[in-house]
Amino acid sequence: MSLYGFMPYEALSSALLPANDQTEDGSHDTSHLIRVWNNARTIQAEEGGNLEVIVAAVLLHDCVYVPKNSPARKSASILAAQKARTVLNDLLGWERTRVELVADAIESHSFSAGIAPKSLEARILQDADRLDAMGMTGIARCFYTAGRLGTPLYDPSDPSGKWRELRDDRFALDHFPLKLLRLADAFQTSTGQRLARERHAELESFYHSFLGEIGG
Repeated sequence: MSLYGFMPYEALSSALLPANDQTEDGSHDTSHLIRVWNNARTIQAEEGGNLEVIVAAVLLHDCVYVPKNSPARKSASILAAQKARTVLNDLLGWERTRVELVADAIESHSFSAGIAPKSLEARILQDADRLDAMGMTGIARCFYTAGRLGTPLYDPSDPSGKWRELRDDRFALDHFPLKLLRLADAFQTSTGQRLARERHAELESFYHSFLGEIGG
């Protein structure tokens, strides 16, 4: 895929992209990184922050691939941060302070890890990544992942989970109330919050429309 998606940091992206684990997961591929970068640039334009640190964090935030259904999934961002430290030090020779800014941002970007971001750059990465789990793209990624894992769309006896425990490892639609419809409440920046409200409305509209179609 063209590196122009990471303008004006084509050289940096050329150096860092190969550090990402090879995977066939289309929800965590280069197109995902480009979308997160576009989100991050939009937020940074209003909020500030070191753009080079942000793009490095974007490029490496998923550099260690842990499958969605792996017991180690909650550790993915910590493992990625550890790898990013090595890559930025050995490959680029960045100073320790800047390396740690990138690593801290990567460590705290994950929803499942539950680690609070420490810097503006970390808050921007977290918001930018979570935006990609919302709106039309978030819907597409949710059902794409369910297809990869062989997960049914919903429980036909109780699609909304009114009378049962919600389990998004068993039903794709359960991922909406369990995670996707909760994301907008935890954005870190004012710009991210505004964008999240827009995408949350799209998620909510789809979820209720889908339930209506299937008699849920």
